[in-house]
Amino acid sequence: MTLSTRIAGHLPLLRRYARAVTGSQTSGDAYVAATLEALIADVGAFPTASSDRIALFKMFAGIFASSDVKIPEVNSPFAWEKKAAQNLSNVGTAARQAFLLASLENFTADEIGEVLDREKSEVGDLLDEASSQIAEQVTTEIMIIEDEPLIAMDIEAMVEDLGHTVSGIARTHSEAVELFNRTSPKMVLADIQLADGSSGIDAVNDILKTADIPVIFITAFPEKLLTGERPEPAFLVTKPFDPQMVKALISQALFFNESESEVA
Repeated sequence: MTLSTRIAGHLPLLRRYARAVTGSQTSGDAYVAATLEALIADVGAFPTASSDRIALFKMFAGIFASSDVKIPEVNSPFAWEKKAAQNLSNVGTAARQAFLLASLENFTADEIGEVLDREKSEVGDLLDEASSQIAEQVTTEIMIIEDEPLIAMDIEAMVEDLGHTVSGIARTHSEAVELFNRTSPKMVLADIQLADGSSGIDAVNDILKTADIPVIFITAFPEKLLTGERPEPAFLVTKPFDPQMVKALISQALFFNESESEVA
């Protein structure tokens, strides 16, 4: 089996991780592309690891740690993503990477150590550091666009468990627009398929093109949104979702938004 065949199935999830680390589709894909280009130039550069997935993420981590990757102008319908891409210097910490590897990609401490080339004890310290950073975040209001009542209740409970408040829950495109205009939330969690058959992506595009707030999309088929063929959201939650993953992405998205506010 060729190396390209071995890693092909891991690329969509690497792209998901890359955009979560960098804050935008454009930035994340630039680092993934640089990783693949390095492999094409020298297949022997593929690291030795306990699995191909870990080796691929390990190679990405090495590329991400470098400053040689040129990030193209962000092509995103979301204003906040464009600003987040300008703030990459604030998100390249090992603590943030360890946090996302654990909560988003479900790597174990040993696996994170392999990816980041750290001892297991160091990984624990990095995760503690990330938890401390997250705890320092201010609470905010979050709007939910979800047509399934039980799922909406689960998401609402997770949001409140993090100390945030829910400004409201919308089930359709029109409800989402009305709720956003009425409540002015600081973040949106949006399902892809809505009750009236419309798209959550379209709803978000309508209300957030000029708004400087982060968006997290929820979908049962993340691979369909990770094609690179059109502007894609930076943060994706897979259904059925892991509560820790949702919490991780909320915290990461707020981290970018908070960091940008500090720069402004």
